[in-house]
Amino acid sequence: MDGSNWVGFLVFFALNFVAACSGAFFKPGDWYETLAKPYWRPPNWLFAPAWSVLYLLIAISGYLVWREMGLAGAAGPLALYVGSLMLNAAWSGVFFGMRRPDLAFYELIGLWLSIAAMIVVFVPLQQTAALLLVPYLMWVTFAGALNFSIWRLNKAALA
Repeated sequence: MDGSNWVGFLVFFALNFVAACSGAFFKPGDWYETLAKPYWRPPNWLFAPAWSVLYLLIAISGYLVWREMGLAGAAGPLALYVGSLMLNAAWSGVFFGMRRPDLAFYELIGLWLSIAAMIVVFVPLQQTAALLLVPYLMWVTFAGALNFSIWRLNKAALA
């Protein structure tokens, strides 16, 4: 990989790092611990490593599209990519910051749709990039089920 490719990858890595920082800023905390959660919820320690792997896959995916098409050639798909990262970053603020699992669930639907759209748009541009997003879509699907369950289990307490 030459210098410009490294710089390109670092840009995508940095974009994902910025999105990930919302999770560090809006932490679960005591409020989250008091909520009723479904029995199938993973342990808290699992979320950080899972998201670390996912953010790396997302960064590689964006980088591959950029490398294949260039910025001008992939302006639309990369705008979708950035928009999806913004939705990703917003979820923590809505769920943990605003303490609104209901709104976070609807926001997560938008995130899910943006990831699905990225996969569809990336397939003809760079198939590997599209496939790297599949675990992300699967995790967000699971996260959506967890978010919905927490919302429903705590509906009366959150009203």
